[in-house]
Parts: sequence; structure tokens; C-alpha cells
Amino acid sequence: MPDTTAPTATRAPAPFFTRRTPGQGPGLALFLNAGDPPLPVLRDLVLMLDQEKVDCLELAVPFPDSVTDGPVIQRSARRALDRGGAGLDDVLAFIADVRPHLAHLRIALLADWSHSLKHRDLADATRDIAAAGADGLLIHALPPRLRQSHLETAAAAGLPVVTTCYTKSPPGTQAQAAAHASAYLYLVAHYGRSGTAPAAGHAALAQAVTALRAHTASPIAVGFGVSTRQDVQAVGAAGADAAIIGSAAVAAVERAQEAGHDVTEAFRAFVRSVLPPTPHHPS
Repeated sequence: MPDTTAPTATRAPAPFFTRRTPGQGPGLALFLNAGDPPLPVLRDLVLMLDQEKVDCLELAVPFPDSVTDGPVIQRSARRALDRGGAGLDDVLAFIADVRPHLAHLRIALLADWSHSLKHRDLADATRDIAAAGADGLLIHALPPRLRQSHLETAAAAGLPVVTTCYTKSPPGTQAQAAAHASAYLYLVAHYGRSGTAPAAGHAALAQAVTALRAHTASPIAVGFGVSTRQDVQAVGAAGADAAIIGSAAVAAVERAQEAGHDVTEAFRAFVRSVLPPTPHHPS
């Protein structure tokens, strides 16, 4: 396990998506599986994301056969698992190594309950994740009976949590997810698998975003089907604080690896293609 020099309970939560200025547009989160690309390459890629002022990396401990993921992310998880060396302990060691070198980028760890956490003590695992330097935690497929325990152990460890809800979730479910989000609320644009977009477009989510604002002061990030600069701008037009790009980001890594290109530089080009043009990010 990574060492820590200070008690995790005193660790100040890192803010997500709070450095926006009027007219700047929404923040950006990118999803990748740890181990795809291999961790040494991923380290260079993460440092590049910090240089490019990407706000957040949703870094998944890879797990097989996710029912919520489309084929692109499923293939990525399988590549990472087949290579080995990307279990929870490996990913925490990776975060502990790279986190001190990041000035802007936040890391939200995504861990599947059954694959990565079920056989561990939840409180111990949460403390380990906080000690490694993760800025937030999203547990995939957490059993509802453990939700309160998760929130309590994360609060005790000083680790902000990412909660999720769908645009079609019942109002009570949405309100609960919003109220418990201490890192950010992940609003899933529509029910289905990752990589598919809502039929009416992301800008049509404005009403859902406004309704969620009544229940949280935490940022609201929208994902599923976000793949282009236009999609990111539409998410911003809906009033969300950030856009989350998953399948398109993973596909950029896949294409670079298949073509034998420099993955970090190919991914830099992808990042610049989806960020709004600024002096730092020319068109």
C-alpha cells in the first residue's frame, strides 16, 4: 500500500470543476481504464493532461463484462486485464506516484464493487484510496444496503464521493444522489450503454440540471454520448459544470495503439480537439 505522511482524516477535499470563469465553458473529465495504455505510458499521458489543463481523469480499475459499458470500453478493460498489473493495489501505487506531480488535474477513482472491493474491508479500502492521493471515489454497482456505510467511511477518510443518477431516475433518487455528492454528481445523459447519446441532444438536459441544482452545491457533470467539442459545448449550454468523455477518449487510445503511434501525443491531439479554443488550446 502507498505510504502517507499525514492522517487521511485531515486531508482537505480537492475541488472539482471550480476554476471556471464566465464564458469559459464547462470543465472536462476524461475516462480511461488503468492499464490501457500500460501504466508507464499512462503516467506520461496523465502528466500531459495536467499540462493541457484537463480538469479531471476518471481512472477506472479495470473490470470485465460491465453491463453499463459499450464495446469500446469493454475492449479497453479486457486489454488492461490481459496485460495484468492493473488491480486495485497497482492502481493506487500508480496514483501515489503521479499525484504529487499534478498541478491542475484531479483524479476520481472508479472501482467496481464486486471486482475490486467486495473482498476487502470497505473502511480500510477507502482509507487506502484516500492515502494514495485520489481526489474522489466512484464505486460502480455498490449494493444499496452499503450506501450509507460508504458515505460514512469516505467522510471519515476525507475522501469526496462521486454519485450518479440518470435523467429518468425517479425524483427522489435524483435528489438523494445530488445531496450525497461531495466530489461531483455524474448525471448520466440517458439510460443505455456508454458511447450512446440522448436522442434530443445534450442541450435538452437543461431542465434536469436545473432540478438537481436545488439539491446540491457540488458540481454537476454530464456523461454518455459526449465525444466532440460541440457535445461539450451543448453540455455547457444545459447549465452543467462539466462534460465527461468516456468511449471517445478510450477509442482515441485504442486507435493510437493499433496504429503504433505515440499514445500520449495522439491523445493530446484528441484533447485539443474537444476543448474550447483558447490561447492555451488553439483550434
